[in-house]
Amino acid sequence: MKKGSSLKLFEDRKIRTFWNEEEEEWYFSIVDVIGVLTDSTNPTDYLKKLRKRDTLLGDYLGTNCPQVAMTTETGKLRKTLAGNTTQTFRIIQSIPSKKAEPFKVWLAEVAKERLDQMQDPELSIEQAMTDYKRLGYSDNWINQRLKSIEIRKDLTDEWKRLGLEEGIEFATLTDIIYKTWAEKTAREYKKFKGLKKENLRDNMTNKELVLNMLAELSTKEISAVTNPDSFPEHEDVAKRGGTIAKEARLKLEAETGKKVVSPLNAKSIRSLENKKNTTQEDETM
Repeated sequence: MKKGSSLKLFEDRKIRTFWNEEEEEWYFSIVDVIGVLTDSTNPTDYLKKLRKRDTLLGDYLGTNCPQVAMTTETGKLRKTLAGNTTQTFRIIQSIPSKKAEPFKVWLAEVAKERLDQMQDPELSIEQAMTDYKRLGYSDNWINQRLKSIEIRKDLTDEWKRLGLEEGIEFATLTDIIYKTWAEKTAREYKKFKGLKKENLRDNMTNKELVLNMLAELSTKEISAVTNPDSFPEHEDVAKRGGTIAKEARLKLEAETGKKVVSPLNAKSIRSLENKKNTTQEDETM
């Protein structure tokens, strides 16, 4: 079953989703949906009590709703109860919530959005731009981030072509790339930036994004011409790709006297930009 995972936002609340390409259906994490509708601090427990209280719903969930692997807040894949649009509508009907109607509208929009994007991939890019703008990112940063997503996908497609599996193998090679060019693993990098569950790339500066793109693009290009067979060979390619970006980083730092790898995160970057804009406005008054 081919599928792709992502996060969707409903009123700034995250809902894990999976797109099933064979069925052309979105699947939504039922626990996340319940959390949004009820504002429960423990939606898993709420779901258990709901299934006991509403036996028909319990039977419906057990019969119709599959366990789908979705990424947890800690970045690990875990199977969770999920429902497609129709099944999720059935669940909404069993939960008294003032958010039920707007959530139904949101579900319908999400379903339509994906079908539209399948016909016109540019809509996916426009949606990503809208999401980042809403979160306060600058146009320049957004352009870099979207390009980094494209390059990352090219790399992971290359890894898939050569038979590597998503999960531990992808994470290990990514760590090697980070460690080589930035001299920090993903965990060390996030700690350096004061991050916990946030996405590391979403908290990189423009310079960091550019050099990480160079590292991943180089890794992909080297892999494409060498066709590594074993995992140790893949590790060597990742180091070689990361080294190209490391050399660029060291050269840039030598020329400018400024470190590229920065403790700044998205929140602090936007704070600095807001202060800069406010100063500029004051000077023109």
